[in-house]
Amino acid sequence: MSSTSEGPTREQALAQAEQARARAEAVAYRAQNKINRAKARTLTNMVWALLACFIVVAFLMAVTWRPKSEKVRPVEYTAQLQDARKVAPWIRGPEPMPAGWTANSVEFRAPQQSPISWHLGIVTDQKKYVGLEQSNVTTKSFQSTELGKTADDGTSTVAGLVWQRKTLLERDGEQALVLIGSGVTTIVTGNAGYQALETFAATLH
Repeated sequence: MSSTSEGPTREQALAQAEQARARAEAVAYRAQNKINRAKARTLTNMVWALLACFIVVAFLMAVTWRPKSEKVRPVEYTAQLQDARKVAPWIRGPEPMPAGWTANSVEFRAPQQSPISWHLGIVTDQKKYVGLEQSNVTTKSFQSTELGKTADDGTSTVAGLVWQRKTLLERDGEQALVLIGSGVTTIVTGNAGYQALETFAATLH
């Protein structure tokens, strides 16, 4: 009398194992895909959040920003001008200063610091710069020191005096008026344009 085995064959066992492995891989793939999608959503959310912050900040800056004009710090120059004239009577200053113009720098170099020189810096009502430079040096060296390289640009007649116009080659948009006489060099320079320089030169006494 013979007995018959009812267990799965070897081929069936291998097929079942392969199916189990495939199911396990599918489950693992779905789990990893879920994790990856969650990460992607988190990164996307962060990018959108940062973008929203940037938009808010840009909007606030656009609404609240105001151009800041540089404040001019005025200096009192008249007392120093009077003291300088006691040593060098040829020193000149604006009398009066054009309306709306403000002196913001002044310097007098006394004889012991020879050569004598006088400087007055001014900001115009148009926020342009005008400078007065004087010295008892009448050679080209003083002009070179104060102006750098220049080119002649005609003349201006102010109060009967003929000033030499100069274009400053090393300073964009700047010009100068130069007057040499009686052992003194007087320079009016700046970026305010020749008309403003002439207006200032006319006030010098």
